Amino acid sequence: MEYDVRAIRAEEWAPARELRLAALSDPLASVAFLETYEKAVERSETWWRERTALVASGDGQCQFVAVGPDTVFAGSVGAVLERPGTVDEVVGLPVDRLQAHLYGVYVRPERRGSGLTDALFAAALDWAWSQPGVERVRLIVNGANPRAEGFYRRAGFVRTGLTLPFALNPALLEYEMEMLRQSDAR
Repeated sequence: MEYDVRAIRAEEWAPARELRLAALSDPLASVAFLETYEKAVERSETWWRERTALVASGDGQCQFVAVGPDTVFAGSVGAVLERPGTVDEVVGLPVDRLQAHLYGVYVRPERRGSGLTDALFAAALDWAWSQPGVERVRLIVNGANPRAEGFYRRAGFVRTGLTLPFALNPALLEYEMEMLRQSDAR
């Protein structure tokens, strides 16, 4: 099955909601998100419309989706610019340079291993590196999610040494990983 990997459109709030709820109910993804299914399912249609319009605006953030010919969203990844002197909105870490933060990575179980995650990451990284002045791209991975960390390593991300407790279960650790712009690479 062929998929179109592209930026989400503002009017696609309903399939975006459906994919997010699928992600939050996926047992393998339970350590990958800072929101519970119960909280997300209670959000209003207005909230979903506004959130989707915001990430579709391309104004400092973007969400990429893999859309099948049946128009079902098979996966997504979000990206947001973070400016020096601010605190990132994803996990509350201080920002010391212009960077992009990838988050909300999800591919439906029946599509895993098909290359969709690679395609989604390529789109998100292309967007991130196209933003003037971005020095690095980072993400946070839960230590209880070795499959995700393995993918991120294969994509070129490395651990930075920064760890933090997982907000929904502080007994679990999360790790910051980064990819530096080629001219800054270690």
